[in-house]
Amino acid sequence: MQENKIPTREQLDPKYTWALEDIFATDELWEESLLKLRGYGEKLASYKGRLCKDAKALYEYLTLDDELTRLASDLGNYAQRKSDENTQNPKYQDFCGRFMSAVVAINSECAFVLPEILSISDEEYERYFEDVPNLSLYRLSLDRIRKKRKHILSDAEEKLLSMSSEMSQSPEQIYSMFSDADLLFPDVEDGEGKLHQLTHGSYIPLMHSSDRVLRKSAFKAMYDTYGKFKNTAAAMLSAQVKQLTFHSRARKYSSNLEAALDSTEIPVSVYHNLIKAVHENIGYMYKYVALRKKLLNVDELHFYDLYTPIVNDCDAEVSYEDAKSEIMESVTPLGEDYKEILKEGFDNRWIDVYENVGKCSGAYSAGAYVHPYVLLNYKGTLDGEFTIAHEMGHAIHSYLSNKNQPICYSDYVIFVAEVASTCNEALLMEHLLSKADDKKRRAYLINYFLEQFRTTLYRQTMFAEFELKISEMVEAGQSLTEENLREIYRDLNKFYFGDDIVIDEEIAMEWARIPHFYYNFYVYQYATGYSAAIALSRRILSGGEKAANAYKEFLKGGCSKTPIELLRGAGVDMTTTDPIEEALKLFGELIDELDELMKQS
Repeated sequence: MQENKIPTREQLDPKYTWALEDIFATDELWEESLLKLRGYGEKLASYKGRLCKDAKALYEYLTLDDELTRLASDLGNYAQRKSDENTQNPKYQDFCGRFMSAVVAINSECAFVLPEILSISDEEYERYFEDVPNLSLYRLSLDRIRKKRKHILSDAEEKLLSMSSEMSQSPEQIYSMFSDADLLFPDVEDGEGKLHQLTHGSYIPLMHSSDRVLRKSAFKAMYDTYGKFKNTAAAMLSAQVKQLTFHSRARKYSSNLEAALDSTEIPVSVYHNLIKAVHENIGYMYKYVALRKKLLNVDELHFYDLYTPIVNDCDAEVSYEDAKSEIMESVTPLGEDYKEILKEGFDNRWIDVYENVGKCSGAYSAGAYVHPYVLLNYKGTLDGEFTIAHEMGHAIHSYLSNKNQPICYSDYVIFVAEVASTCNEALLMEHLLSKADDKKRRAYLINYFLEQFRTTLYRQTMFAEFELKISEMVEAGQSLTEENLREIYRDLNKFYFGDDIVIDEEIAMEWARIPHFYYNFYVYQYATGYSAAIALSRRILSGGEKAANAYKEFLKGGCSKTPIELLRGAGVDMTTTDPIEEALKLFGELIDELDELMKQS
């Protein structure tokens, strides 16, 4: 008999679904707005040949582009959020496709913009701001374009690259359809012979189970299923890296990594420093793995033993309502204004809470202008509670940036995004630890905290190293096959986890399950963001109102400064390895505390 049947979308209580009607009340209004969007292509194209001659024309173009950005955000958010509600619904897949086609067409019409802006002489450029003082609003945006002069191509070349952008999305789109919509997993059996439904959403909760038979069954079923499609999975990932290589070379970057980080004004050294710092502190991870093996009292530690709590009988279910309440309490140090925004999100359906058949897996926050939208697949676990805190950190960051910055500077870059989300998590952990009345509860929470370090700082750095290795292989003209992908991934797991764990053959296929490898050097920012967030949370808790206000100013900053400058303003310098070193040192201290607490219990 199968347990825990996943409901269909129609079976969900509407109060636990997001309010997409806040963007468009009906699909028909979306269709009307799509027609309006398409009209912007002709309007913007009418400025061709004028931007490099007339400051007033440039100002008019940029204000019109802001209007387009707002409308495109509404259209894209509605279509993608509707599609993610049920990835098997072809109607909203079509919405996404038509929206993307419209955007590509407009971008193609506007390929003249960057070359014209770059063709303005420095002397004439300065005169533009004297002639049209209001143009100063866009000065930072224009300066950023002009700084990338060597990577901007001719009008014709830019148009060709723009025309290729929709095709370049194909590897990620194909992977999403394959992994989220088409791939089906077998039911898995627990130690009592009961069946459990295995999905992307249920996998991690199953891996947290105290039932080792169930964990092993879920682990093998997940990766055996991906293993049946190992060549297809390798081909998709290879296509993704190849398209990144094409675009980075076309724009005259030395590497895919440089191209990806340049878009967010992050020095390449930050990426390499992260890997170097983690390598130099890998001993903490080996120490943790050894402690986990000892406390679980197993002869062999396997990868399906990594998520289950070390401390038993404390893994109580956390209702959605209780999770919201605890998160509200945890952000008290940030002030009533921060709490009011969080309450608004909880009370006014910013969040799509529970899993349903076909729903996009995982969790995310999307920063729409009406208000953010958060997707969850909540399972009533402590991990789920932290996911709410995480995604609402993103959401409030988006909310404050959109409220305090003009459209041209409201969209903060990913590097700082993971700071806001993880700071919320760190504040929640500190709050829960402060309430822990007994040693066993404290040990349980420390175990969870250690897992955040393992899964965010170490694991995401391992992902970052994998992404860098496969990118360098393609850049060197080597092929990505299922065989060498599995070998690279297996070897990385061996290095990151050490000798106290069995390198299960199934783990070599884990790369096929990670959608973030289609996000273009995204994952390293979880690790850097976690390090920055640990530092900021301690400043907020110890620094009072001044530190809290500095942090909220950071959240309001959008992209009005570089990410490094924004974080410096909040008190953290990510050009150094200090935040990473400090976080890893805390990881080591927590390992020792857990070991001591478990000896006393």
